[in-house]
Amino acid sequence: MMMIGLWALLQALTLIGVVNYRRNVPFDRREQGPDGTVVILSLRDDWDGGADLIARLKTQPVPFRLILATSGQCPAATALVAREGNWVQLVSAGVANDEGQKVHKLRAALCALRADDRWLVFIDADIAPPARLVGRLLFPLVRGKADIATGYRLLLPAPGLMSSLVGAVEMQLATLPRAASATMPWGGAMALTRMAADRIDLDAALAGRLSDDMAIGLAGWRAKLRMRPVRDLLVATPLEGGVPSLFGFGVRQYRHIATNSIGMWALATGVVALQSALWLWALIWGGWLALAIGYVAAWGRGLARAAILNSVLEPDQVPAAQRSLWWDAIAPFAVVWAHLAVQIAAITSRRIRWGGWDYWLKNGRVMRMEKLG
Repeated sequence: MMMIGLWALLQALTLIGVVNYRRNVPFDRREQGPDGTVVILSLRDDWDGGADLIARLKTQPVPFRLILATSGQCPAATALVAREGNWVQLVSAGVANDEGQKVHKLRAALCALRADDRWLVFIDADIAPPARLVGRLLFPLVRGKADIATGYRLLLPAPGLMSSLVGAVEMQLATLPRAASATMPWGGAMALTRMAADRIDLDAALAGRLSDDMAIGLAGWRAKLRMRPVRDLLVATPLEGGVPSLFGFGVRQYRHIATNSIGMWALATGVVALQSALWLWALIWGGWLALAIGYVAAWGRGLARAAILNSVLEPDQVPAAQRSLWWDAIAPFAVVWAHLAVQIAAITSRRIRWGGWDYWLKNGRVMRMEKLG
């Protein structure tokens, strides 16, 4: 009976966590559009022009200047500046030799800031942002409620079991309750005040690092900055690829964590390991009552997550995101086991393959890097 009680408590906590996230998604999604806003977008030189992303950025009701940061020659970025030069600026960073290429480009963009740039917004090139993205990120900053505001990735898996499984694992993270005091920013949709950037010496915080968001988040914690999640900004991000690339994606996310903060990795892995072990017990020894408890909680989480998806995504994005919900309904144990697998794989090496480069890390810093191919 003690095991059944522990199992029921764990499942209840996971269900309450998702329901609590749903309850805290704001309905009054107020925005701010102050002058002095700059949006920084790091691009690979083979960027295809991001027609959908640029169209979505143009729908933002907030006025801003867009900085495109590239390594060298990016024909699509050059063409965009030629067409839209009144609000787009191009920065070429060159090739890094001791830090992540994305970080290298972001640091070059910081050098291009003007004296009146007061609000800094960072986005990734693979997102499909809603029209409220910039205004919602800026709202808590302008109102003086936070120094750093962040959304979070919500994967839209391509058809296929593996991509939807990776999406299910990521959805566990996306719908975790987020206390402002325990928030880690996500570089795909993140904003901070110029004052906060100066307070943590943002350029120095990024120097030598591979992960931009981990570097900013850890520096913000040390400086006791106020970080706030914007819970309705679960930002759609398409996910596709074969099994190796999808598994590699999951491992890379956790290797970023493990190489920056082994304590954070250990805490997350310990929680998932407990869930994995108890699911194994429920399937083999727990009997019908244990299985019923597990599946009732899983279906409850699925319903709550479905409500979250309908609330935060555009209608045409919802069906793709819902592919991940089937795993929790049919085989929730597979989701936690897959989650644990990528967490364990993350500490088998200090090498991260990302954006056409191999990086070797120590304490979050790049010790060596080699270009692929």
